[in-house]
Amino acid sequence: KPFHDHDLLQKLKQTVSHHRMRSELAALRRVVGASGDERAQLVGVSPSIERVREMISLVAPSESTVLVLGESGTGKELVARCIRALSNRKDGPFVAVNCAGLSAELLESTLFGHKRGAFTGAVSDREGLFGAAKKGTLFLDEIGETPLEVQAKLLRVLQERRYTAVGATVEQEADVRIVAATNRDLRQEIAEKRFREDLFYRLHVVPIAMPPLRERADDIPLLAEMFRGRAAARGKVPCPRIGDVALGAL
Repeated sequence: KPFHDHDLLQKLKQTVSHHRMRSELAALRRVVGASGDERAQLVGVSPSIERVREMISLVAPSESTVLVLGESGTGKELVARCIRALSNRKDGPFVAVNCAGLSAELLESTLFGHKRGAFTGAVSDREGLFGAAKKGTLFLDEIGETPLEVQAKLLRVLQERRYTAVGATVEQEADVRIVAATNRDLRQEIAEKRFREDLFYRLHVVPIAMPPLRERADDIPLLAEMFRGRAAARGKVPCPRIGDVALGAL
Protein backbone atom coordinates (compact mmCIF):
# COMPACT_ATOMS: atom_id res chain seq x y z
CA LYS A 1 0.00 0.00 0.00
CA PRO A 2 -0.82 2.38 -1.38
CA PHE A 3 -1.73 0.70 -4.70
CA HIS A 4 -3.93 1.40 -7.69
CA ASP A 5 -6.72 -1.04 -8.49
CA HIS A 6 -5.71 -1.29 -12.13
CA ASP A 7 -2.07 -2.13 -11.34
CA LEU A 8 -3.09 -4.72 -8.76
CA LEU A 9 -5.51 -6.42 -11.14
CA GLN A 10 -2.90 -6.51 -13.91
CA LYS A 11 -0.36 -8.12 -11.56
CA LEU A 12 -2.92 -10.68 -10.43
CA LYS A 13 -3.88 -11.42 -14.03
CA GLN A 14 -0.24 -11.98 -14.99
CA THR A 15 0.36 -14.21 -11.98
CA VAL A 16 -2.71 -16.35 -12.64
CA SER A 17 -1.83 -16.67 -16.33
CA HIS A 18 1.75 -17.63 -15.52
CA HIS A 19 0.60 -20.21 -12.96
CA ARG A 20 -1.93 -21.66 -15.41
CA MET A 21 0.72 -22.14 -18.09
CA ARG A 22 3.08 -23.82 -15.62
CA SER A 23 0.30 -26.12 -14.39
CA GLU A 24 -0.74 -27.06 -17.92
CA LEU A 25 2.84 -27.75 -18.94
CA ALA A 26 3.34 -29.97 -15.91
CA ALA A 27 0.13 -31.85 -16.69
CA LEU A 28 1.23 -32.39 -20.29
CA ARG A 29 4.25 -34.40 -19.16
CA ARG A 30 1.94 -37.35 -18.67
CA VAL A 31 0.63 -37.30 -22.25
CA VAL A 32 2.25 -38.65 -25.38
CA GLY A 33 5.99 -38.73 -25.04
CA ALA A 34 6.09 -38.81 -21.26
CA SER A 35 8.95 -41.30 -21.58
CA GLY A 36 11.36 -38.39 -21.19
CA ASP A 37 12.35 -38.26 -24.85
CA GLU A 38 11.70 -34.62 -25.68
CA ARG A 39 11.59 -35.58 -29.38
CA ALA A 40 8.37 -37.51 -28.66
CA GLN A 41 6.41 -34.87 -26.75
CA LEU A 42 3.28 -33.59 -28.43
CA VAL A 43 2.58 -30.36 -26.54
CA GLY A 44 -0.72 -28.55 -26.79
CA VAL A 45 -4.25 -28.23 -25.45
CA SER A 46 -6.05 -26.92 -28.55
CA PRO A 47 -8.93 -29.02 -29.95
CA SER A 48 -6.97 -29.78 -33.13
CA ILE A 49 -3.95 -31.14 -31.29
CA GLU A 50 -6.21 -33.10 -28.94
CA ARG A 51 -7.69 -34.81 -31.99
CA VAL A 52 -4.21 -35.71 -33.21
CA ARG A 53 -3.32 -37.06 -29.76
CA GLU A 54 -6.50 -39.15 -29.71
CA MET A 55 -5.75 -40.61 -33.14
CA ILE A 56 -2.23 -41.49 -32.03
CA SER A 57 -3.47 -43.27 -28.92
CA LEU A 58 -5.95 -45.28 -31.01
CA VAL A 59 -3.58 -46.36 -33.78
CA ALA A 60 -0.28 -46.75 -31.88
CA PRO A 61 -0.96 -50.21 -30.34
CA SER A 62 -1.77 -51.68 -33.76
CA GLU A 63 0.56 -52.50 -36.63
CA SER A 64 -1.38 -50.34 -39.09
CA THR A 65 0.53 -48.22 -41.57
CA VAL A 66 0.02 -44.50 -40.86
CA LEU A 67 0.19 -41.57 -43.28
CA VAL A 68 0.84 -38.21 -41.60
CA LEU A 69 -0.35 -35.23 -43.61
CA GLY A 70 0.59 -31.60 -43.08
CA GLU A 71 2.59 -28.61 -44.18
CA SER A 72 6.36 -28.43 -43.72
CA GLY A 73 7.30 -27.70 -40.14
CA THR A 74 4.08 -28.84 -38.50
CA GLY A 75 5.73 -31.73 -36.67
CA LYS A 76 4.99 -34.80 -38.77
CA GLU A 77 8.08 -36.64 -37.52
CA LEU A 78 6.97 -35.82 -33.98
CA VAL A 79 3.72 -37.69 -34.65
CA ALA A 80 5.72 -40.69 -35.88
CA ARG A 81 7.88 -40.67 -32.74
CA CYS A 82 4.77 -40.47 -30.55
CA ILE A 83 3.24 -43.46 -32.34
CA ARG A 84 6.41 -45.43 -31.75
CA ALA A 85 6.56 -44.37 -28.05
CA LEU A 86 3.06 -45.77 -27.44
CA SER A 87 3.43 -48.89 -29.60
CA ASN A 88 4.53 -52.44 -28.92
CA ARG A 89 7.71 -51.53 -30.82
CA LYS A 90 8.70 -48.76 -28.38
CA ASP A 91 11.88 -50.61 -27.42
CA GLY A 92 12.90 -51.07 -31.05
CA PRO A 93 14.79 -48.56 -33.19
CA PHE A 94 13.27 -45.45 -34.75
CA VAL A 95 14.81 -44.88 -38.18
CA ALA A 96 13.93 -41.89 -40.35
CA VAL A 97 14.74 -41.07 -43.96
CA ASN A 98 13.83 -38.09 -46.10
CA CYS A 99 12.83 -39.43 -49.51
CA ALA A 100 13.16 -36.03 -51.20
CA GLY A 101 16.17 -35.19 -53.31
CA LEU A 102 17.52 -38.75 -53.63
CA SER A 103 17.85 -40.48 -56.98
CA ALA A 104 15.98 -43.73 -57.46
CA GLU A 105 19.21 -45.75 -57.28
CA LEU A 106 20.47 -44.08 -54.11
CA LEU A 107 17.10 -44.23 -52.35
CA GLU A 108 16.65 -47.91 -53.23
CA SER A 109 20.09 -48.72 -51.85
CA THR A 110 19.44 -46.59 -48.74
CA LEU A 111 16.15 -48.34 -48.00
CA PHE A 112 16.92 -51.93 -48.93
CA GLY A 113 20.71 -52.14 -48.78
CA HIS A 114 22.98 -53.63 -51.44
CA LYS A 115 25.40 -56.46 -52.05
CA ARG A 116 29.04 -55.98 -52.88
CA GLY A 117 29.52 -55.35 -56.60
CA ALA A 118 25.85 -54.52 -57.20
CA PHE A 119 26.93 -51.24 -58.83
CA THR A 120 30.01 -49.08 -59.26
CA GLY A 121 31.25 -48.07 -55.85
CA ALA A 122 29.55 -50.91 -53.95
CA VAL A 123 32.76 -52.22 -52.43
CA SER A 124 31.06 -54.07 -49.57
CA ASP A 125 27.68 -55.32 -48.44
CA ARG A 126 25.51 -52.65 -46.84
CA GLU A 127 22.45 -53.05 -44.69
CA GLY A 128 19.56 -50.79 -45.65
CA LEU A 129 17.20 -48.90 -43.38
CA PHE A 130 14.61 -51.69 -43.46
CA GLY A 131 17.26 -53.88 -41.86
CA ALA A 132 18.38 -51.17 -39.44
CA ALA A 133 14.77 -50.62 -38.32
CA LYS A 134 14.09 -54.31 -37.64
CA LYS A 135 11.52 -54.75 -34.84
CA GLY A 136 11.13 -50.98 -34.78
CA THR A 137 9.60 -48.11 -36.73
CA LEU A 138 10.66 -46.77 -40.13
CA PHE A 139 9.60 -43.18 -40.85
CA LEU A 140 9.44 -42.33 -44.56
CA ASP A 141 9.35 -38.53 -44.70
CA GLU A 142 8.31 -36.71 -47.87
CA ILE A 143 6.98 -39.95 -49.35
CA GLY A 144 5.38 -37.93 -52.15
CA GLU A 145 8.87 -37.18 -53.53
CA THR A 146 9.73 -40.86 -54.00
CA PRO A 147 10.67 -41.81 -57.60
CA LEU A 148 8.16 -44.11 -59.32
CA GLU A 149 10.71 -46.94 -59.59
CA VAL A 150 11.12 -47.05 -55.83
CA GLN A 151 7.37 -46.69 -55.27
CA ALA A 152 6.87 -50.06 -56.94
CA LYS A 153 9.34 -51.69 -54.56
CA LEU A 154 7.74 -50.03 -51.52
CA LEU A 155 4.38 -51.34 -52.64
CA ARG A 156 5.74 -54.90 -52.61
CA VAL A 157 7.13 -54.43 -49.11
CA LEU A 158 3.76 -53.23 -47.85
CA GLN A 159 1.95 -56.09 -49.57
CA GLU A 160 4.32 -58.98 -48.85
CA ARG A 161 6.35 -57.68 -45.88
CA ARG A 162 9.49 -58.77 -47.70
CA TYR A 163 12.22 -56.97 -49.67
CA THR A 164 15.37 -57.69 -51.66
CA ALA A 165 18.64 -55.80 -51.36
CA VAL A 166 20.10 -54.35 -54.57
CA GLY A 167 22.13 -57.10 -56.27
CA ALA A 168 20.77 -59.84 -53.99
CA THR A 169 18.70 -62.88 -54.93
CA VAL A 170 17.32 -63.82 -51.52
CA GLU A 171 14.41 -61.94 -49.97
CA GLN A 172 14.44 -60.72 -46.38
CA GLU A 173 11.58 -60.16 -43.95
CA ALA A 174 10.53 -56.54 -43.39
CA ASP A 175 9.80 -56.63 -39.67
CA VAL A 176 9.07 -52.92 -39.33
CA ARG A 177 6.17 -50.57 -38.64
CA ILE A 178 5.94 -48.00 -41.42
CA VAL A 179 4.87 -44.42 -40.82
CA ALA A 180 5.00 -42.13 -43.87
CA ALA A 181 4.52 -38.40 -44.19
CA THR A 182 3.95 -35.85 -46.92
CA ASN A 183 3.20 -32.18 -47.42
CA ARG A 184 1.83 -32.87 -50.89
CA ASP A 185 -1.70 -33.58 -52.06
CA LEU A 186 -1.15 -37.21 -53.04
CA ARG A 187 -4.51 -37.47 -54.82
CA GLN A 188 -3.38 -34.64 -57.10
CA GLU A 189 -0.03 -36.39 -57.56
CA ILE A 190 -1.93 -39.55 -58.59
CA ALA A 191 -4.00 -37.57 -61.09
CA GLU A 192 -0.78 -36.20 -62.59
CA LYS A 193 0.79 -39.70 -62.76
CA ARG A 194 3.55 -38.89 -60.26
CA PHE A 195 2.35 -41.21 -57.49
CA ARG A 196 0.98 -44.74 -57.65
CA GLU A 197 -2.64 -45.07 -56.62
CA ASP A 198 -2.16 -48.59 -55.26
CA LEU A 199 0.72 -47.41 -53.05
CA PHE A 200 -1.40 -44.50 -51.83
CA TYR A 201 -4.10 -46.83 -50.53
CA ARG A 202 -1.51 -49.08 -48.88
CA LEU A 203 -0.10 -46.04 -47.04
CA HIS A 204 -3.42 -44.31 -46.39
CA VAL A 205 -4.65 -46.96 -43.94
CA VAL A 206 -4.83 -44.47 -41.06
CA PRO A 207 -4.34 -40.82 -42.07
CA ILE A 208 -3.46 -38.25 -39.41
CA ALA A 209 -3.54 -34.56 -40.34
CA MET A 210 -1.13 -32.37 -38.39
CA PRO A 211 -2.54 -28.80 -38.12
CA PRO A 212 -0.33 -25.75 -38.77
CA LEU A 213 0.41 -23.48 -35.81
CA ARG A 214 -1.87 -20.74 -37.17
CA GLU A 215 -4.80 -23.10 -36.50
CA ARG A 216 -3.70 -23.83 -32.92
CA ALA A 217 -2.68 -20.43 -31.57
CA ASP A 218 -3.85 -21.43 -28.07
CA ASP A 219 -0.81 -23.73 -27.91
CA ILE A 220 1.73 -20.94 -28.44
CA PRO A 221 2.18 -20.09 -24.71
CA LEU A 222 2.80 -23.75 -23.87
CA LEU A 223 5.23 -24.22 -26.74
CA ALA A 224 7.06 -21.04 -25.77
CA GLU A 225 7.34 -22.31 -22.19
CA MET A 226 8.71 -25.63 -23.38
CA PHE A 227 11.27 -24.12 -25.76
CA ARG A 228 12.52 -21.55 -23.27
CA GLY A 229 13.01 -24.33 -20.71
CA ARG A 230 14.99 -26.43 -23.18
CA ALA A 231 17.12 -23.45 -24.22
CA ALA A 232 17.88 -22.54 -20.60
CA ALA A 233 18.80 -26.13 -19.78
CA ARG A 234 21.14 -26.40 -22.77
CA GLY A 235 22.79 -23.09 -21.92
CA LYS A 236 22.89 -23.90 -18.19
CA VAL A 237 21.34 -20.52 -17.36
CA PRO A 238 18.31 -19.51 -15.25
CA CYS A 239 15.03 -19.85 -17.11
CA PRO A 240 13.82 -16.36 -18.10
CA ARG A 241 10.23 -15.20 -17.90
CA ILE A 242 8.37 -14.51 -21.14
CA GLY A 243 6.88 -11.04 -20.81
CA ASP A 244 3.41 -10.07 -21.98
CA VAL A 245 4.79 -8.02 -24.92
CA ALA A 246 6.92 -10.92 -26.11
CA LEU A 247 4.05 -13.38 -25.72
CA GLY A 248 1.76 -11.04 -27.60
CA ALA A 249 4.28 -10.84 -30.44
CA LEU A 250 4.44 -14.65 -30.56
